[in-house]
Amino acid sequence: MDKETIKQIRKSYNLNQRNFAERVNCSFSLIALVEVGKRRITQDLENKVKKAFGLNEEKIKKLTSSF
Repeated sequence: MDKETIKQIRKSYNLNQRNFAERVNCSFSLIALVEVGKRRITQDLENKVKKAFGLNEEKIKKLTSSF
């Protein structure tokens, strides 16, 4: 998962960074920094995103292919 994937998932659910962070249970600043490339996406963050939105690799590909 990369910064563009995070951004595309967030946008596909029509969430701003703050609401996305709340849903994922992390800080708003972490999401903002990830999206601009100043923080890397840890396995923990990736797992939280997948769990919060019920995503697997196939669903992520479908979401990101529409952008």
